[in-house]
Amino acid sequence: MEELLVERGVEVDHVTVYRWVQRFTPLLADAARFARHSPGDRWFVDETYVKVNGVWRYVYRAVDQYGQVIDVLVSARRDAGAARRFFSRALSALKVTPSEVVTDAAAIYPAVLDELAPSAWHHVERYANNPIEADHSQLKHRLKPMRGLRTDRTAQVIITGHAFAQNLRRGHYELGLDVPPGARVAAAFTELTLAI
Repeated sequence: MEELLVERGVEVDHVTVYRWVQRFTPLLADAARFARHSPGDRWFVDETYVKVNGVWRYVYRAVDQYGQVIDVLVSARRDAGAARRFFSRALSALKVTPSEVVTDAAAIYPAVLDELAPSAWHHVERYANNPIEADHSQLKHRLKPMRGLRTDRTAQVIITGHAFAQNLRRGHYELGLDVPPGARVAAAFTELTLAI
């Protein structure tokens, strides 16, 4: 990013870019909240791993049947409390209850889903969770060239920002829709800068 900005006549250090990401990602995601499409009723939920300051952390993620990232949560543990926090955040932020939730065979999900989304059908079948498993690779591909995440807060902001940009690129917001898909993210950010 530093080199791209220098090519355009803006001299900035990579640490400054990092601070911009930490500061403005939550603001941009919050400003775009009202333009977000409602997620589908079929959710694919899984957790993956990332290293934060040399320690493995769990990242709970969910996508709908259209590929929209619903929510992400970085957690030190893979337990019922973390799963409950993840589903509570997703359900309260979106005001949508899924009719089907597809997960792996982790023992923590049935009780949490019965508590928070009792009407949802909990689907566990081999290969049924492939959409979220494939989506994890997008996140891992983006995190691999980075020098590492230092705190859980940093990891949460970076991974949330990645999900936000991924949703913008895939057209899950009413932003930047009147431009070609390759320019959608830039047009959306232009619109959002006026909102913040």
